[in-house]
Amino acid sequence: MDVRDRNNVVVTGRPDGPVVLLAHGFGCDQNMWRLVVPALAAEHRVVLFDYVGSGRSDLSAWSEERYGSLDGYARDVLDVCEELDLRDVAFVGHSVSAMIGVLAAAAAPDRITSLVMVAPSPRYIDDDGYRGGFSAADIEELMASLESNYLGWSSAMAPVIMGNPDRPELAAELSDGFCATDPAIARVFARTTFLSDSRADLPDVKVPTLVLECSEDVIAPREVGAYVHAAVPGSTLVTLDATGHCPQLSAPEATAAAIAGFLRTRP
Repeated sequence: MDVRDRNNVVVTGRPDGPVVLLAHGFGCDQNMWRLVVPALAAEHRVVLFDYVGSGRSDLSAWSEERYGSLDGYARDVLDVCEELDLRDVAFVGHSVSAMIGVLAAAAAPDRITSLVMVAPSPRYIDDDGYRGGFSAADIEELMASLESNYLGWSSAMAPVIMGNPDRPELAAELSDGFCATDPAIARVFARTTFLSDSRADLPDVKVPTLVLECSEDVIAPREVGAYVHAAVPGSTLVTLDATGHCPQLSAPEATAAAIAGFLRTRP
């Protein structure tokens, strides 16, 4: 199967520019990046894609066996890199994709040479000495709601995730994205996301890394950003003057400026 079609790969920007690969999070697709792409495309070759099961990807390529773990999504990233023969890639991952990027960079250090983690969380569930933002009971309740009434869950959760009550159009867009995802696929991706624990992978990151957090984010609280920054050797932490979990939509100019500024410092 052609990877470009399977993952709905789109390439834009400067053909001879340094490569930026943008990866969306759970329940979304590459359209989430549309407001930051123009600023990045001025200096970079920008590559966008949809994980299998999301957006306009080929749903026939999806399997629970592969996409029941973050490794399956990291394999999508590496497949795209190999198909386009991308090297010296700056991987920009939103939410759970930040941890997918960690896995991909470890597997292909010759291809992915820097990371930008946008609203990352290595673990969503609280643990001894660690605040992820949710109790185990919270996550089980969330999953039960998602599995029993996915459309209702989407409508209820989108405003919470987006976190900008004065801009209801943003929550509506996120809800529409959730609702466009096959519920069976969404259930698997949700469990893969919210039950993941990537904390042990962070100290092994060996590439320049930007941790980009929002000033208020109920999905990835600032304690999480501080944890990721402390765990990733030599990382840079930037706190955006933005609320919610999707700054590429709620604060695209600031998000694009932070990413571009970091990329200019790469060796």
